[in-house]
Formats: sequence, structure tokens, C-alpha cells
Amino acid sequence: MTSAIPRSPGAGSDAGRAAAPKKREAFFDNAKYLAIVLVAVAHSWEPVMDGSRATKALYMVVYTFHMPAFIVISGYFSRSFAAKPHQVKRLVTGVAVPYVVFETAYSLLKWVGEKPHELSISLQDPWFLTWFLIALFVWRLTTPLWQAIRHPLPVALVVAALASFCPSIGNDLDLQRVLQFLPYFVLGLCLKPEHFQLVRRREVRLLSVPVFLCALAFSYWIAPSFASAWLFHNTSAQQLDHAWWTGPVMELGLFCCSLVLTACFLAWVPGRSMWFTVLGTGTICGYLLHGFVIKTAGFAGVFDDHPWLSAPAGEAVVSVTAAVVVTLLCTPPVRRAFRWAVEPEMAWAFRGAK
Repeated sequence: MTSAIPRSPGAGSDAGRAAAPKKREAFFDNAKYLAIVLVAVAHSWEPVMDGSRATKALYMVVYTFHMPAFIVISGYFSRSFAAKPHQVKRLVTGVAVPYVVFETAYSLLKWVGEKPHELSISLQDPWFLTWFLIALFVWRLTTPLWQAIRHPLPVALVVAALASFCPSIGNDLDLQRVLQFLPYFVLGLCLKPEHFQLVRRREVRLLSVPVFLCALAFSYWIAPSFASAWLFHNTSAQQLDHAWWTGPVMELGLFCCSLVLTACFLAWVPGRSMWFTVLGTGTICGYLLHGFVIKTAGFAGVFDDHPWLSAPAGEAVVSVTAAVVVTLLCTPPVRRAFRWAVEPEMAWAFRGAK
């Protein structure tokens, strides 16, 4: 895997360019595109879902699996990472540098949009969606460790459970998220192609329908009393005013729920080339850029000045708009325009780079 948002094998790496290019797998590009659409749509619901039990239920279901699905795929395509020079280069140029660029850019947007205007640029405290880049950097850098130990997934689950009741971890580098989402990445490292074939079987696809309906019904039932912050994995149980032991319980419970819904999601991802398959190669742009649109709309008062957007019809308009916007941001022209920020070559910075 060679960029912040996972790519299929052989795409974009120095080794891949030197050897004969491998055929991309449409299934994974399709999954990445559909997942990024769900990410953007769920972000667009946040300013308009207050007071809507149904929208919060949908939000809870989507948030349970959209980032776990992304992270599992990221781990799957990180299996070959062995800290070789060309891999370290891609880790820096495809993850670390975009993090610096976009964390700075989002900090400037926050400075302009929020009042009072206070400029604060800190690479230690990711804001909004840039946490995924720093998390991916840490996860991939530790990949050789997870591949060396005998039982990586149980160890990762223990780490996540411990983090869930340790408020002293603090906010530096959003380590709560890094540690609590770690099991999904480690799971991806452990998966093999046949595991993805397993969830794409017809019986799994049919079973996923009632599973999703049950998840929606359950989410609708608990929506009024459920704290959505549990789904962000960025805080401890004590910070949510719960007993310490609820952290590990929720962490393990959500891990199980996320895996089930991720499997259901992947079961319905097309395996053949579709009109949107090519967009799966540009999800890094869609992920990093759609936040500017949503945050700018919020700072401009779009959601506050148009209360009809919180009505069912308005929420539908917001959802469709978010899906269209993120789709456009994944297109090849946008990817080429922002390659300097999301996929810089930086040959001048590395020995032997061409």
C-alpha cells in the first residue's frame, strides 16, 4: 500500500513502477469509493441531525463501520511493509507530508472561520479528519512488530481496551484514536484474499440485509440515550462520565459490531469494474478535501441560516450534495491538481531517488 488511502497492490510504489504493473482489483477500489461517500455523507449529517432520531440512528450505523472498513483495507494493503527505503519514502511522502500540509490548512480554515480568531497550528493535535493520517503513519510504522508477534489481534485488542480507560493518554497525536482503532488495522494485516471472498458469498449478501435492518432498529431504539462519542474512539470512559470498566466493554462490543457491519458492507461491494471504480484511486483527495467544503459551509452559517435543512427533505438534499461533492473530489483531474500535496514525489529529499 502506497498512499494514505489504500491502493491496490503494485500501484504507485517505486517497486511497482520498476516491475511490470499488476492489475488493480476493482473490488477494493469500489469499496474505497463507497466508503468515502459514506464518510462524507455522515460528516454532512452532523450539523443537521439534532432532533432527528431517525438520522441519528442512521449516523450511528454508518459510523459503526465506515472508518473500520477503511482501516481494515488499509491494514490489508500494508502487509508487505517492511520499512525498506522505498517504503519509508512512500510513508513520508504519502502520509507524513500530507498530514503536515492538511493539518496546517485546516488550522488556517479554523482560524478564519471561528470567532474569536485565534491562530493555533499544532501538529501534535490533529483537527477534524487529519487524525487518520497520523494514525496510519503510526500503524504502518509498527507493521513489522505486529507481523512478528504470535497473536497480534488479541494483543491489539488488549491495547485498545486499556486505552479506553486511560484518560492520562491525552490529546497528543490523537493517541486515543490511534490505539482504539488499532485492532482494525491489525486485523487487516492478518487477512488473506480468501477472507474477502468469504464475505462476498451469496448467502452472506442475503444475510446482511436483515442484519442491517436489525442494526438500524436497535440504533433507533437507543438513539435518544446513546452518546455518539463512543463511536469516535477518541476519548476514555471516564471523560464520558462512565465507570472505567465500561471502556473495555464498549471497546470490545463495538469491535464485534463493527466487524459484522463491515462484513455486511463488503458483501454488497461490486467485484467488477463499475463507473465509479476509477474514483477509488482518488479517495485520498476525496477524504482530505471534502472537510473543507463541510467546515466552510458551517462557518458561513449555511446550516444555521437554513433550518429547513434539518427537515427530512433537507437532510436528503444535504446527503446527496455531500455524495456528489466527494465524488467530484475523487476524480482524476482533482487528483492531478492536488498531487503536490497528497502524493508529492520529493525526489530531492531522498538518497537514490529519481
